[in-house]
Amino acid sequence: MNDTITAIATPFGSGGIGVIRISGPDAFSIASKLFSKRKSRFEISEDFESHKVYHGYIFDHQALAVIDEVLLIFMKGPSSYTAEDVIEIQAHSGTYVLRAVLEEVLFCGARLSEPGEFTKRAFLNQRIDLTQAEAVADIIAAKSANALKFATSQILGTLGEKIRELRERLIHFLSLIEVNIDFPDDVTPFYPSENEILGLADVLEKCRGFIKQHNDACFLKEGIRVTICGSPNVGKSSLMNRLLEKDRSIITPIPGTTRDPVEEGLNIDGIPFVITDTAGIHQTDDLVEIIGIEKAKSHITTSDIILYMKEPGTVFSEREFEKIVPQGKKVIFVVNKIDINEGNLPRLSEKYQHIPAVEISALLNQGIRELKQKILNISIADLDMAKSPVIPNLRHKKALEQAADSIEAALAGLKNGQAEEILAIDIKSSIDSLGTITGETASIDILDNIFSNFCIGK
Repeated sequence: MNDTITAIATPFGSGGIGVIRISGPDAFSIASKLFSKRKSRFEISEDFESHKVYHGYIFDHQALAVIDEVLLIFMKGPSSYTAEDVIEIQAHSGTYVLRAVLEEVLFCGARLSEPGEFTKRAFLNQRIDLTQAEAVADIIAAKSANALKFATSQILGTLGEKIRELRERLIHFLSLIEVNIDFPDDVTPFYPSENEILGLADVLEKCRGFIKQHNDACFLKEGIRVTICGSPNVGKSSLMNRLLEKDRSIITPIPGTTRDPVEEGLNIDGIPFVITDTAGIHQTDDLVEIIGIEKAKSHITTSDIILYMKEPGTVFSEREFEKIVPQGKKVIFVVNKIDINEGNLPRLSEKYQHIPAVEISALLNQGIRELKQKILNISIADLDMAKSPVIPNLRHKKALEQAADSIEAALAGLKNGQAEEILAIDIKSSIDSLGTITGETASIDILDNIFSNFCIGK
Protein backbone atom coordinates (compact mmCIF):
# COMPACT_ATOMS: atom_id res chain seq x y z
CA MET A 1 0.00 0.00 0.00
CA ASN A 2 3.03 2.29 0.28
CA ASP A 3 4.24 1.88 -3.28
CA THR A 4 2.89 3.15 -6.58
CA ILE A 5 1.35 0.73 -9.05
CA THR A 6 0.60 0.96 -12.76
CA ALA A 7 -0.99 -1.08 -15.55
CA ILE A 8 -2.64 -0.81 -18.94
CA ALA A 9 -6.34 -0.59 -18.08
CA THR A 10 -7.79 -1.25 -21.55
CA PRO A 11 -7.72 -4.45 -23.65
CA PHE A 12 -4.70 -5.08 -25.85
CA GLY A 13 -5.06 -4.46 -29.55
CA SER A 14 -5.59 -1.57 -31.92
CA GLY A 15 -8.27 0.98 -31.13
CA GLY A 16 -9.10 4.63 -30.61
CA ILE A 17 -8.01 5.13 -26.99
CA GLY A 18 -5.85 3.15 -24.57
CA VAL A 19 -5.59 3.97 -20.87
CA ILE A 20 -2.62 3.56 -18.54
CA ARG A 21 -3.51 3.91 -14.88
CA ILE A 22 -1.13 4.90 -12.06
CA SER A 23 -2.07 4.86 -8.36
CA GLY A 24 -0.09 5.57 -5.22
CA PRO A 25 1.86 8.24 -3.35
CA ASP A 26 4.28 8.90 -6.23
CA ALA A 27 1.69 9.02 -9.03
CA PHE A 28 1.86 12.79 -9.53
CA SER A 29 5.66 12.99 -9.42
CA ILE A 30 6.00 10.09 -11.89
CA ALA A 31 3.62 11.79 -14.32
CA SER A 32 5.54 15.07 -14.10
CA LYS A 33 8.73 13.24 -15.15
CA LEU A 34 7.09 11.94 -18.34
CA PHE A 35 4.52 14.53 -19.37
CA SER A 36 5.10 17.87 -21.07
CA LYS A 37 2.56 20.34 -22.38
CA ARG A 38 4.95 21.25 -25.19
CA LYS A 39 6.02 18.92 -27.99
CA SER A 40 9.06 20.90 -29.06
CA ARG A 41 10.99 20.05 -25.91
CA PHE A 42 10.44 18.37 -22.59
CA GLU A 43 9.47 20.68 -19.72
CA ILE A 44 8.70 19.42 -16.25
CA SER A 45 5.45 20.91 -14.99
CA GLU A 46 4.02 20.39 -11.52
CA ASP A 47 1.23 22.98 -11.50
CA PHE A 48 -1.51 20.44 -12.08
CA GLU A 49 -4.98 20.72 -10.59
CA SER A 50 -6.96 17.68 -9.48
CA HIS A 51 -9.78 16.41 -11.70
CA LYS A 52 -8.77 18.43 -14.72
CA VAL A 53 -7.77 17.07 -18.11
CA TYR A 54 -4.46 18.21 -19.62
CA HIS A 55 -3.34 17.87 -23.22
CA GLY A 56 0.31 17.16 -23.87
CA TYR A 57 2.99 14.60 -24.77
CA ILE A 58 4.71 11.63 -23.18
CA PHE A 59 8.49 11.68 -23.66
CA ASP A 60 11.08 8.93 -23.78
CA HIS A 61 13.40 9.55 -20.81
CA GLN A 62 16.56 8.60 -22.75
CA ALA A 63 16.05 10.12 -26.20
CA LEU A 64 13.77 12.90 -24.90
CA ALA A 65 11.64 12.18 -27.95
CA VAL A 66 7.86 12.19 -28.05
CA ILE A 67 6.29 8.74 -27.66
CA ASP A 68 2.67 9.82 -28.05
CA GLU A 69 0.26 12.71 -27.84
CA VAL A 70 -1.98 12.13 -24.83
CA LEU A 71 -4.59 13.44 -22.43
CA LEU A 72 -3.64 13.31 -18.75
CA ILE A 73 -6.10 13.30 -15.84
CA PHE A 74 -4.88 14.05 -12.31
CA MET A 75 -7.10 12.83 -9.44
CA LYS A 76 -6.04 13.70 -5.90
CA GLY A 77 -6.93 11.12 -3.26
CA PRO A 78 -9.24 10.33 -1.60
CA SER A 79 -11.46 11.56 -4.47
CA SER A 80 -10.35 8.83 -6.86
CA TYR A 81 -11.10 5.22 -7.71
CA THR A 82 -8.52 3.85 -5.25
CA ALA A 83 -8.81 6.75 -2.75
CA GLU A 84 -5.10 7.38 -3.52
CA ASP A 85 -3.47 9.84 -5.90
CA VAL A 86 -4.34 8.53 -9.36
CA ILE A 87 -3.13 9.40 -12.86
CA GLU A 88 -4.84 8.21 -16.03
CA ILE A 89 -2.97 8.59 -19.30
CA GLN A 90 -5.22 8.40 -22.36
CA ALA A 91 -3.00 7.50 -25.30
CA HIS A 92 -3.64 6.02 -28.73
CA SER A 93 -4.52 2.37 -28.40
CA GLY A 94 -1.93 0.08 -29.89
CA THR A 95 0.11 -2.70 -28.34
CA TYR A 96 3.50 -1.08 -28.94
CA VAL A 97 2.65 2.51 -28.00
CA LEU A 98 0.91 1.51 -24.75
CA ARG A 99 3.78 -0.76 -23.78
CA ALA A 100 6.25 2.04 -24.53
CA VAL A 101 4.37 4.45 -22.24
CA LEU A 102 4.03 1.76 -19.57
CA GLU A 103 7.78 1.09 -19.64
CA GLU A 104 8.45 4.79 -19.03
CA VAL A 105 6.11 4.77 -16.03
CA LEU A 106 7.84 1.68 -14.65
CA PHE A 107 11.27 3.27 -15.20
CA CYS A 108 10.21 6.30 -13.14
CA GLY A 109 9.46 4.21 -10.07
CA ALA A 110 6.10 2.49 -10.34
CA ARG A 111 5.66 -1.27 -10.28
CA LEU A 112 3.31 -3.37 -12.38
CA SER A 113 0.04 -3.98 -10.54
CA GLU A 114 -1.29 -7.41 -9.67
CA PRO A 115 -4.68 -8.56 -11.01
CA GLY A 116 -7.45 -6.51 -9.42
CA GLU A 117 -5.04 -4.48 -7.30
CA PHE A 118 -6.60 -1.10 -8.11
CA THR A 119 -10.00 -2.32 -6.91
CA LYS A 120 -8.37 -4.08 -3.96
CA ARG A 121 -6.83 -0.77 -2.88
CA ALA A 122 -10.23 0.90 -3.19
CA PHE A 123 -11.56 -1.74 -0.78
CA LEU A 124 -8.62 -1.57 1.65
CA ASN A 125 -8.89 2.22 1.68
CA GLN A 126 -12.58 1.79 2.62
CA ARG A 127 -13.90 3.63 -0.42
CA ILE A 128 -16.02 0.58 -1.28
CA ASP A 129 -17.02 -2.60 0.54
CA LEU A 130 -16.35 -6.11 -0.72
CA THR A 131 -19.77 -6.49 -2.36
CA GLN A 132 -19.10 -3.35 -4.40
CA ALA A 133 -15.66 -4.61 -5.37
CA GLU A 134 -17.13 -7.91 -6.62
CA ALA A 135 -19.79 -5.96 -8.52
CA VAL A 136 -17.03 -4.40 -10.64
CA ALA A 137 -16.25 -7.84 -12.08
CA ASP A 138 -19.98 -8.58 -12.43
CA ILE A 139 -20.53 -5.42 -14.50
CA ILE A 140 -17.68 -6.37 -16.83
CA ALA A 141 -19.01 -9.93 -17.18
CA ALA A 142 -22.71 -8.98 -17.51
CA LYS A 143 -24.38 -11.05 -20.24
CA SER A 144 -27.73 -9.28 -20.30
CA ALA A 145 -29.54 -6.08 -19.38
CA ASN A 146 -30.91 -7.71 -16.23
CA ALA A 147 -27.48 -8.94 -15.12
CA LEU A 148 -26.13 -5.41 -15.64
CA LYS A 149 -29.02 -3.94 -13.64
CA PHE A 150 -28.34 -6.17 -10.64
CA ALA A 151 -24.56 -5.61 -10.80
CA THR A 152 -25.07 -1.84 -10.99
CA SER A 153 -27.36 -1.96 -7.96
CA GLN A 154 -24.68 -3.88 -6.08
CA ILE A 155 -21.88 -1.50 -7.02
CA LEU A 156 -23.99 1.34 -5.59
CA GLY A 157 -23.83 -0.48 -2.25
CA THR A 158 -27.42 -1.76 -2.00
CA LEU A 159 -26.49 -5.28 -0.86
CA GLY A 160 -23.77 -4.01 1.47
CA GLU A 161 -26.18 -1.66 3.21
CA LYS A 162 -28.71 -4.44 3.79
CA ILE A 163 -26.06 -6.82 5.16
CA ARG A 164 -24.63 -4.15 7.49
CA GLU A 165 -28.13 -3.45 8.81
CA LEU A 166 -28.55 -7.14 9.68
CA ARG A 167 -25.12 -7.22 11.37
CA GLU A 168 -25.94 -4.16 13.48
CA ARG A 169 -29.12 -5.81 14.73
CA LEU A 170 -27.19 -8.94 15.65
CA ILE A 171 -24.46 -6.89 17.35
CA HIS A 172 -27.11 -5.15 19.45
CA PHE A 173 -28.57 -8.51 20.47
CA LEU A 174 -25.08 -9.80 21.30
CA SER A 175 -24.40 -6.78 23.51
CA LEU A 176 -27.42 -7.68 25.65
CA ILE A 177 -26.02 -11.17 26.19
CA GLU A 178 -22.44 -10.05 26.87
CA VAL A 179 -23.48 -7.54 29.52
CA ASN A 180 -24.89 -10.45 31.48
CA ILE A 181 -21.77 -12.54 30.91
CA ASP A 182 -19.33 -9.78 31.90
CA PHE A 183 -21.32 -8.27 34.80
CA PRO A 184 -23.50 -11.04 36.21
CA ASP A 185 -23.86 -9.38 39.61
CA ASP A 186 -24.83 -5.96 38.31
CA VAL A 187 -27.66 -6.83 35.94
CA THR A 188 -30.73 -8.99 35.99
CA PRO A 189 -30.50 -12.43 34.29
CA PHE A 190 -30.79 -12.35 30.51
CA TYR A 191 -34.38 -12.76 29.40
CA PRO A 192 -34.87 -11.28 25.93
CA SER A 193 -38.19 -9.62 25.28
CA GLU A 194 -40.63 -10.97 22.74
CA ASN A 195 -39.73 -8.10 20.39
CA GLU A 196 -36.02 -8.94 20.65
CA ILE A 197 -36.69 -12.58 19.80
CA LEU A 198 -38.93 -11.56 16.91
CA GLY A 199 -36.16 -9.24 15.72
CA LEU A 200 -33.68 -12.13 15.71
CA ALA A 201 -36.18 -14.27 13.80
CA ASP A 202 -36.65 -11.44 11.31
CA VAL A 203 -32.89 -11.34 10.64
CA LEU A 204 -33.03 -15.08 10.01
CA GLU A 205 -35.94 -14.63 7.60
CA LYS A 206 -34.09 -11.92 5.67
CA CYS A 207 -31.02 -14.16 5.37
CA ARG A 208 -33.23 -16.92 3.99
CA GLY A 209 -34.78 -14.42 1.61
CA PHE A 210 -31.36 -13.50 0.20
CA ILE A 211 -30.54 -17.21 -0.20
CA LYS A 212 -33.77 -17.75 -2.12
CA GLN A 213 -33.00 -14.74 -4.34
CA HIS A 214 -29.71 -16.36 -5.31
CA ASN A 215 -31.36 -19.71 -6.02
CA ASP A 216 -34.09 -18.07 -8.09
CA ALA A 217 -32.01 -15.63 -10.10
CA CYS A 218 -28.33 -16.65 -10.09
CA PHE A 219 -28.75 -17.60 -13.77
CA LEU A 220 -28.88 -13.87 -14.60
CA LYS A 221 -25.13 -13.87 -14.03
CA GLU A 222 -24.10 -17.28 -15.35
CA GLY A 223 -26.85 -17.89 -17.90
CA ILE A 224 -29.49 -20.65 -18.02
CA ARG A 225 -27.99 -23.82 -19.45
CA VAL A 226 -30.07 -25.37 -22.25
CA THR A 227 -29.04 -28.67 -23.84
CA ILE A 228 -30.40 -29.98 -27.14
CA CYS A 229 -30.51 -33.77 -27.23
CA GLY A 230 -32.01 -36.59 -29.26
CA SER A 231 -31.17 -39.28 -31.80
CA PRO A 232 -28.64 -38.73 -34.60
CA ASN A 233 -29.80 -36.63 -37.58
CA VAL A 234 -32.93 -35.41 -35.81
CA GLY A 235 -31.97 -31.80 -36.53
CA LYS A 236 -30.20 -30.75 -33.31
CA SER A 237 -27.51 -28.74 -35.08
CA SER A 238 -30.05 -27.11 -37.38
CA LEU A 239 -32.08 -26.06 -34.34
CA MET A 240 -28.95 -24.73 -32.65
CA ASN A 241 -28.20 -22.53 -35.67
CA ARG A 242 -31.81 -21.30 -35.87
CA LEU A 243 -31.86 -20.35 -32.19
CA LEU A 244 -28.57 -18.48 -32.55
CA GLU A 245 -29.52 -17.07 -35.96
CA LYS A 246 -26.08 -17.99 -37.28
CA ASP A 247 -24.23 -21.09 -38.52
CA ARG A 248 -22.51 -22.29 -35.34
CA SER A 249 -22.91 -26.06 -35.68
CA ILE A 250 -21.86 -28.07 -38.74
CA ILE A 251 -24.83 -29.53 -40.62
CA THR A 252 -24.63 -32.54 -42.96
CA PRO A 253 -27.09 -35.29 -43.95
CA ILE A 254 -24.67 -37.81 -42.42
CA PRO A 255 -25.75 -39.01 -38.93
CA GLY A 256 -23.21 -38.42 -36.15
CA THR A 257 -21.68 -35.24 -37.57
CA THR A 258 -21.62 -33.62 -34.11
CA ARG A 259 -19.18 -35.41 -31.81
CA ASP A 260 -18.05 -32.84 -29.22
CA PRO A 261 -20.68 -30.59 -27.59
CA VAL A 262 -20.96 -27.16 -29.24
CA GLU A 263 -21.72 -24.34 -26.78
CA GLU A 264 -22.79 -20.74 -27.43
CA GLY A 265 -24.41 -17.85 -25.55
CA LEU A 266 -27.93 -16.70 -26.43
CA ASN A 267 -30.00 -13.76 -25.18
CA ILE A 268 -33.81 -14.00 -25.22
CA ASP A 269 -35.62 -10.83 -24.12
CA GLY A 270 -32.80 -9.83 -21.79
CA ILE A 271 -32.37 -13.27 -20.21
CA PRO A 272 -28.99 -14.97 -20.85
CA PHE A 273 -28.85 -18.61 -21.94
CA VAL A 274 -26.03 -21.00 -22.77
CA ILE A 275 -27.16 -23.36 -25.56
CA THR A 276 -25.36 -26.68 -26.12
CA ASP A 277 -25.68 -28.91 -29.19
CA THR A 278 -24.75 -32.50 -28.36
CA ALA A 279 -23.96 -35.74 -30.14
CA GLY A 280 -26.87 -37.97 -31.14
CA ILE A 281 -27.61 -40.58 -28.47
CA HIS A 282 -27.88 -44.13 -29.81
CA GLN A 283 -26.34 -47.60 -29.58
CA THR A 284 -22.92 -47.73 -31.26
CA ASP A 285 -19.60 -49.57 -31.15
CA ASP A 286 -17.66 -46.57 -32.49
CA LEU A 287 -15.29 -45.45 -29.70
CA VAL A 288 -15.34 -41.79 -30.79
CA GLU A 289 -19.13 -41.75 -30.89
CA ILE A 290 -19.29 -43.41 -27.46
CA ILE A 291 -17.12 -40.64 -26.00
CA GLY A 292 -19.32 -38.00 -27.65
CA ILE A 293 -22.47 -39.62 -26.24
CA GLU A 294 -20.98 -39.70 -22.73
CA LYS A 295 -20.19 -35.98 -23.03
CA ALA A 296 -23.76 -35.37 -24.21
CA LYS A 297 -25.15 -37.17 -21.16
CA SER A 298 -22.89 -35.14 -18.88
CA HIS A 299 -24.25 -31.89 -20.35
CA ILE A 300 -27.81 -33.15 -19.97
CA THR A 301 -27.19 -33.87 -16.29
CA THR A 302 -25.88 -30.36 -15.58
CA SER A 303 -28.41 -28.59 -17.79
CA ASP A 304 -31.25 -26.41 -16.47
CA ILE A 305 -33.54 -27.04 -19.47
CA ILE A 306 -33.51 -29.91 -21.96
CA LEU A 307 -34.82 -29.70 -25.52
CA TYR A 308 -35.70 -33.34 -26.24
CA MET A 309 -36.04 -33.75 -30.01
CA LYS A 310 -37.93 -36.27 -32.14
CA GLU A 311 -38.99 -36.31 -35.80
CA PRO A 312 -41.95 -37.56 -37.83
CA GLY A 313 -42.24 -41.30 -38.22
CA THR A 314 -40.76 -42.04 -34.78
CA VAL A 315 -42.43 -42.93 -31.50
CA PHE A 316 -42.02 -41.29 -28.10
CA SER A 317 -40.66 -44.03 -25.85
CA GLU A 318 -40.90 -43.61 -22.09
CA ARG A 319 -38.00 -46.04 -21.60
CA GLU A 320 -35.76 -44.17 -24.04
CA PHE A 321 -36.74 -40.81 -22.56
CA GLU A 322 -36.05 -41.91 -18.96
CA LYS A 323 -32.63 -43.28 -19.93
CA ILE A 324 -31.62 -39.91 -21.37
CA VAL A 325 -33.37 -37.31 -19.20
CA PRO A 326 -32.80 -37.26 -15.40
CA GLN A 327 -35.94 -37.13 -13.30
CA GLY A 328 -37.06 -33.65 -12.25
CA LYS A 329 -35.43 -31.78 -15.15
CA LYS A 330 -37.30 -29.06 -17.01
CA VAL A 331 -37.98 -30.43 -20.51
CA ILE A 332 -39.48 -29.16 -23.74
CA PHE A 333 -40.52 -31.81 -26.25
CA VAL A 334 -39.48 -30.54 -29.68
CA VAL A 335 -40.85 -32.22 -32.80
CA ASN A 336 -38.71 -31.20 -35.78
CA LYS A 337 -39.19 -31.63 -39.54
CA ILE A 338 -42.96 -31.03 -39.51
CA ASP A 339 -42.58 -29.88 -43.12
CA ILE A 340 -41.88 -33.50 -44.09
CA ASN A 341 -44.93 -35.21 -42.61
CA GLU A 342 -47.41 -33.29 -40.49
CA GLY A 343 -49.74 -36.24 -40.06
CA ASN A 344 -47.28 -38.73 -38.59
CA LEU A 345 -45.83 -36.85 -35.62
CA PRO A 346 -44.75 -38.50 -32.35
CA ARG A 347 -46.96 -37.77 -29.35
CA LEU A 348 -46.15 -37.73 -25.65
CA SER A 349 -47.40 -40.65 -23.60
CA GLU A 350 -50.06 -40.07 -20.95
CA LYS A 351 -47.43 -40.10 -18.19
CA TYR A 352 -45.62 -37.13 -19.74
CA GLN A 353 -48.55 -35.08 -21.02
CA HIS A 354 -47.49 -32.29 -18.62
CA ILE A 355 -44.31 -31.63 -20.65
CA PRO A 356 -44.70 -28.62 -22.99
CA ALA A 357 -44.39 -29.54 -26.67
CA VAL A 358 -43.49 -27.43 -29.68
CA GLU A 359 -43.64 -28.43 -33.36
CA ILE A 360 -40.98 -26.85 -35.57
CA SER A 361 -39.22 -26.99 -38.87
CA ALA A 362 -35.64 -25.90 -38.33
CA LEU A 363 -35.11 -26.03 -42.09
CA LEU A 364 -37.93 -23.56 -42.83
CA ASN A 365 -37.59 -21.58 -39.56
CA GLN A 366 -41.11 -22.51 -38.51
CA GLY A 367 -42.03 -22.57 -34.82
CA ILE A 368 -38.66 -21.19 -33.68
CA ARG A 369 -40.18 -18.02 -32.22
CA GLU A 370 -42.72 -20.09 -30.29
CA LEU A 371 -39.94 -22.35 -29.00
CA LYS A 372 -37.91 -19.37 -27.77
CA GLN A 373 -40.97 -18.06 -25.94
CA LYS A 374 -41.56 -21.47 -24.39
CA ILE A 375 -37.92 -21.61 -23.22
CA LEU A 376 -38.30 -18.16 -21.69
CA ASN A 377 -41.62 -18.98 -20.00
CA ILE A 378 -40.46 -22.11 -18.19
CA SER A 379 -37.19 -20.41 -17.20
CA ILE A 380 -38.61 -17.41 -15.37
CA ALA A 381 -42.21 -18.45 -14.71
CA ASP A 382 -41.83 -18.18 -10.91
CA LEU A 383 -39.36 -15.29 -10.85
CA ASP A 384 -40.37 -11.77 -9.85
CA MET A 385 -37.73 -9.65 -11.59
CA ALA A 386 -38.76 -6.55 -9.63
CA LYS A 387 -38.77 -8.26 -6.22
CA SER A 388 -35.28 -7.21 -5.21
CA PRO A 389 -32.58 -4.99 -6.68
CA VAL A 390 -29.78 -7.34 -5.61
CA ILE A 391 -28.75 -10.94 -6.16
CA PRO A 392 -26.11 -12.39 -3.80
CA ASN A 393 -23.39 -14.37 -5.54
CA LEU A 394 -22.42 -17.92 -4.59
CA ARG A 395 -19.87 -16.74 -2.00
CA HIS A 396 -22.50 -14.51 -0.41
CA LYS A 397 -25.02 -17.37 -0.44
CA LYS A 398 -22.67 -19.69 1.47
CA ALA A 399 -21.97 -16.98 4.06
CA LEU A 400 -25.71 -16.34 4.43
CA GLU A 401 -26.33 -20.06 4.91
CA GLN A 402 -23.70 -20.15 7.66
CA ALA A 403 -25.24 -17.09 9.31
CA ALA A 404 -28.73 -18.59 9.08
CA ASP A 405 -27.55 -21.86 10.66
CA SER A 406 -26.01 -19.96 13.59
CA ILE A 407 -29.12 -17.83 14.12
CA GLU A 408 -31.31 -20.94 14.04
CA ALA A 409 -29.07 -22.51 16.70
CA ALA A 410 -29.34 -19.36 18.83
CA LEU A 411 -33.14 -19.29 18.57
CA ALA A 412 -33.29 -22.98 19.52
CA GLY A 413 -30.96 -22.25 22.44
CA LEU A 414 -33.18 -19.42 23.68
CA LYS A 415 -36.18 -21.75 23.57
CA ASN A 416 -34.34 -24.47 25.49
CA GLY A 417 -32.75 -22.18 28.10
CA GLN A 418 -29.20 -22.62 26.80
CA ALA A 419 -26.29 -20.98 28.63
CA GLU A 420 -25.57 -17.35 27.70
CA GLU A 421 -21.99 -18.20 26.68
CA ILE A 422 -23.23 -20.68 24.06
CA LEU A 423 -25.80 -18.19 22.76
CA ALA A 424 -23.05 -15.58 22.42
CA ILE A 425 -20.93 -17.98 20.36
CA ASP A 426 -23.80 -18.60 17.91
CA ILE A 427 -24.58 -14.90 17.52
CA LYS A 428 -20.88 -14.03 17.07
CA SER A 429 -20.63 -16.71 14.40
CA SER A 430 -23.55 -15.24 12.48
CA ILE A 431 -22.07 -11.74 12.75
CA ASP A 432 -18.72 -12.97 11.42
CA SER A 433 -20.39 -14.86 8.55
CA LEU A 434 -22.25 -11.74 7.42
CA GLY A 435 -19.06 -9.72 7.83
CA THR A 436 -17.28 -11.86 5.23
CA ILE A 437 -19.83 -10.63 2.67
CA THR A 438 -19.04 -6.93 3.13
CA GLY A 439 -15.39 -7.53 4.03
CA GLU A 440 -15.28 -6.63 7.72
CA THR A 441 -14.30 -10.17 8.70
CA ALA A 442 -13.06 -11.54 5.36
CA SER A 443 -9.77 -13.43 5.58
CA ILE A 444 -6.73 -12.69 3.46
CA ASP A 445 -7.36 -15.92 1.54
CA ILE A 446 -10.87 -14.76 0.62
CA LEU A 447 -9.59 -11.37 -0.54
CA ASP A 448 -6.76 -12.88 -2.57
CA ASN A 449 -9.15 -15.32 -4.24
CA ILE A 450 -11.64 -12.58 -5.16
CA PHE A 451 -9.17 -10.09 -6.59
CA SER A 452 -7.01 -12.68 -8.37
CA ASN A 453 -9.95 -13.22 -10.75
CA PHE A 454 -9.86 -9.59 -11.87
CA CYS A 455 -7.93 -8.49 -14.93
CA ILE A 456 -4.70 -6.51 -14.56
CA GLY A 457 -5.48 -2.81 -14.63
CA LYS A 458 -8.80 -3.06 -12.80
